[in-house]
Amino acid sequence: MLYRIKNNQLLMQILKFGVVGGGAFLIDSGLLFLLTEYLHIYVLISSVISFVVSLIFNYILSIFWVFDVKKKQTVKDVLFFSFLSAIGLGINQIVMYVGVEILHVYYMICKLGATFIVMVYNFISRKLFIEK
Repeated sequence: MLYRIKNNQLLMQILKFGVVGGGAFLIDSGLLFLLTEYLHIYVLISSVISFVVSLIFNYILSIFWVFDVKKKQTVKDVLFFSFLSAIGLGINQIVMYVGVEILHVYYMICKLGATFIVMVYNFISRKLFIEK
């Protein structure tokens, strides 16, 4: 019985993570497109800005809804989350750079690949390090 409850809780957590991630993706990709196409900001700079904005959205909902962290967030908690997120940003930027600058793939397609890779990294790292 306990095993079934744990599996249901994990499934709900994954679904919530998907909803939050979907919202963050819309913010990230929408802002990336807006900054790049309409404000003519270089795609790798736009990518950093959009990633950080979506990260703030993701952080707030991840802490309070997905992982339901009960304790008050300390400066140490926020710094640790920021460290994990900086790794995610690095992954994002590497994928974007390789895709856009080396392989000459349309940046929005590169963003899809980067988002998937970072999403998997984020769930695993937050599950292991933040939820405990």
